Amino acid sequence: MGKLIEGVWHDQWYDTKKSKGRFQREDAGFRHHISNEANAQFPAESGRYHLYVSLACPWAHRALVMRELKGLSEHIGVTVVCPDMLQHGWEFGIPEPLYGLTKLHQLYTKTKPDYSGRVTVPVLWDKQTETIVSNESAEIIRMLNTAFNDITGNDDDFYPEHLRDQIDEWNAFIYPNVNNGVYRCGFATTQEAYEDAYDDLFAALDKLEKHLSTHRYLVGEQITEADWRLFTTLIRFDAVYFGHFKCNKRRIHDYDNLREYTKELYQYSNVAKTTDFYHIKRHYYFSHTMINPTQVVPKGPQLDLETPHQRAEQVKR
Repeated sequence: MGKLIEGVWHDQWYDTKKSKGRFQREDAGFRHHISNEANAQFPAESGRYHLYVSLACPWAHRALVMRELKGLSEHIGVTVVCPDMLQHGWEFGIPEPLYGLTKLHQLYTKTKPDYSGRVTVPVLWDKQTETIVSNESAEIIRMLNTAFNDITGNDDDFYPEHLRDQIDEWNAFIYPNVNNGVYRCGFATTQEAYEDAYDDLFAALDKLEKHLSTHRYLVGEQITEADWRLFTTLIRFDAVYFGHFKCNKRRIHDYDNLREYTKELYQYSNVAKTTDFYHIKRHYYFSHTMINPTQVVPKGPQLDLETPHQRAEQVKR
């Protein structure tokens, strides 16, 4: 993954020497919001916005899931980048439909010609002002959760007010230890940094497994944003993080509750179609040449995701 420096693309990986071998993710550079308030800079309108995503990326996957759950497919278009992310960063297999661009970083410099920072997905684009609204997935999914309700008539709420404190608490625990924890393992460049991340990751998975032994979902009696943020990491774990990122203490398949929980979320309405294991495996194994210099992509594993899950029975026991 390269970056833009004052609008010029550089094929430059993360400098872990400054952080003693520890991977440190940079903050998103665009943090605007779609709003229903009068005179909003970015009002909710059908057909106005467009998502740029990678099917491999767990952060972009969050946005795709929420787009499906909230019935936004007819209102927000999607362009998918290629799974291969090499010297030019994220690229489009064919020129993208709005401007004929071939590389995602061109969208960033279209917004801000002198932009400096990483070029990441998802990107929520405003076609009317021709600018990036946001490239922060956590904030994009909250916009999708409520901003378009008057347009779609879909009032399903995955961040209900009475559960927000608990959702935020789980998110604050899961992000550094699990969502970003697998990357902290995979991109570590010292043994100490890797082992610290590894220990944090599996301590967190053990805590989640215990919690899910008595709770069907993370918060309350309904699926919330916290579940979907965790899901996009869990669904990739056995296919890529276990081997490629050396997160090999246990597979998700080896945890009774996490396994069935992941299956339940995967089988939720329209979620399976947002999950593409070809893109997932191809991206990680082919793109991360510093980890896998041969670029050989494994054929396995064979995943059990479509057999009936046992979540209701597990929680009753």
